Amino acid sequence: MKHSYLLILSLSLAIAFSANAQTKDEIAQFRSEVETDLTGNILPFWMEKVTDPAGGFYGTVVNDGSAVPQAPKSAVMNARVLWAFSVAFRQYGREDYRRTADRAADYYVNHFIDKEYGGTVWSVSAEGDIKDGTKQSYASAFGIYGLAEHFRATGSLASLNAAIKLFRTLEEHSHDSVAGGYFETFKRDWTKPEPRFPSRRPVATKTMNTQINVLKAYCTLYQVWPDKVLRERIVELVDIFRTKLYDKEGRHLLVNCDDNWNSLEEIHYYGHDIETAWLLSETAELLGDEELKQGIRQQVIDLTDEAMASGLTPECAMQDEKTSRGIRERYSWWSQCETIVGCINAWQITGDRKYFDTAKKTWDFAKANFIDSENGGWFKTITKDCQPAPEPKANEWHGPYHNSHMEFELINRLK
Repeated sequence: MKHSYLLILSLSLAIAFSANAQTKDEIAQFRSEVETDLTGNILPFWMEKVTDPAGGFYGTVVNDGSAVPQAPKSAVMNARVLWAFSVAFRQYGREDYRRTADRAADYYVNHFIDKEYGGTVWSVSAEGDIKDGTKQSYASAFGIYGLAEHFRATGSLASLNAAIKLFRTLEEHSHDSVAGGYFETFKRDWTKPEPRFPSRRPVATKTMNTQINVLKAYCTLYQVWPDKVLRERIVELVDIFRTKLYDKEGRHLLVNCDDNWNSLEEIHYYGHDIETAWLLSETAELLGDEELKQGIRQQVIDLTDEAMASGLTPECAMQDEKTSRGIRERYSWWSQCETIVGCINAWQITGDRKYFDTAKKTWDFAKANFIDSENGGWFKTITKDCQPAPEPKANEWHGPYHNSHMEFELINRLK
């Protein structure tokens, strides 16, 4: 009897050891695959195909890697290049990454920051002159995000000072001191725009997407400039995501709201829900608030579980969004990337293997369908039958961000 018990115990320990060893191998393989794509595909593509010899980066590069030299250049895309190559330099110390990051910082400060009214303009011409002076809080947030990361990587005081100035401008013009959060859109001189369609449904003045990216930007700035007001705003945004923007019953975030956080339409944005989940985890860690960590844990898991249950296909592809018209008939690169990070985050919180497996399957789907092994880079969008849509690989919204961000996260989380 004793020998039988010892045999069973030995077999159990052997099986457990084998399972752990297999998991370690899987983790190492997963990490290796994303790092190979980052350093061998994404970063080279943006250095080789998107750098504009005339200054900055081409505003549009189509799927075969050809640039459109006269396309306008957007602040968001430039800031995403700045962020990605700043992190790459901090991670790897390569001088070509630093040169690209420095180039992006210089172009952003000299062309996208409005010297007359402050803040960030939306776009400039191919020659670098203001084309669209609209002030979007989203664009200013990405400027703060990229410039703060550039200082973190290189010690550039010019970038830190520019990020702090953008923060103060955003606080002066965009922050709502009554209901909290940040308004969306202003004219170039920071006056409110007139509604485009007064006879139709109300236009959202606050969106979940902008609050997400202001929070990301402020967390990065806080790491290099731990200002008291900045911390207060981070705490305020976390509270907004826990209360005003969260539908607890439906386990998803509200998307488009009015000044007082009343939802204007029913949308489930799966990628943003799961992105916010892991962002809340990282923010609580940054703030060093144990009570907050415990307080958000269930929300983080609920957001992740609901996005997985409602948004994932059997192949573990994450769909974009569900509205009153149904689920959008396409897959986007960024939704896959945020799903991968969100599931790894949930796996690290709970230890539940299902999250790791989902992350790996979503990565396998993205690797097979979004990575362009012929012309480099990632496709922005694919159709439901997994064919690349005719959208540029680089444009006003598409930079080396969500995919590189996912890969930086996994390289560090899966050590």
